[in-house]
Amino acid sequence: MDIEIISEEENPMLHRTDVRFEIVHEEATPSRLSVRDSLAAKLNKDSDEVVIHELDTKFGMRKTAGYAKIYESPEFARDVEQDHMLDRNKITADDAEPEAEEA
Repeated sequence: MDIEIISEEENPMLHRTDVRFEIVHEEATPSRLSVRDSLAAKLNKDSDEVVIHELDTKFGMRKTAGYAKIYESPEFARDVEQDHMLDRNKITADDAEPEAEEA
């Protein structure tokens, strides 16, 4: 899988960079998580800082266009992104200690 960055747009108010990219792949469309991991590696970021929003493959093509948001930290991603996008990208909730149950 070969990833090419098409455009990057800084969004300082939300502590992220919006990235449009294109993937050339040999097999079927790659999974969202494998794309996230590959894009994170290419940009020297942690996987929890990358949220893949779109993957669009035309029928029969070996090329996929995508859109992702690259956050400065996983905490910013959790604060800004909707729960279903965090679930799709397997970004877990805050690593804070669970609250004690009342007796």
